[in-house]
Amino acid sequence: MIEYFLLGVLAPILLNVMHLVVGVYVVTARGSIMSLGFTGMGFITKTVALLWLTWLGVSILNLDYKIYVPLLTFFWFFTHIVEAFVIQHYMGKNVPKNFEDMQIWV
Repeated sequence: MIEYFLLGVLAPILLNVMHLVVGVYVVTARGSIMSLGFTGMGFITKTVALLWLTWLGVSILNLDYKIYVPLLTFFWFFTHIVEAFVIQHYMGKNVPKNFEDMQIWV
């Protein structure tokens, strides 16, 4: 039962928190354009990690895929959405002043 929690809940949360910390650093230190590149690479690395965690849980640890896969994908998706909103917030704070002056607010 602890394997379901460690691999299905804790692993995706920790992986997305690591991506979030690096993503916030990239967007604040390097800017929005570099953050878009990091987001693309993050998509690839998170996909590989999700596939690896699925393989590890189902094939190696023989966890019940009817419980494990929905648990893993739910926490994966939820933390991914939280990460997107946090990165979007920091992207909005990192807009140069001259770009803000060019925007037309309706």
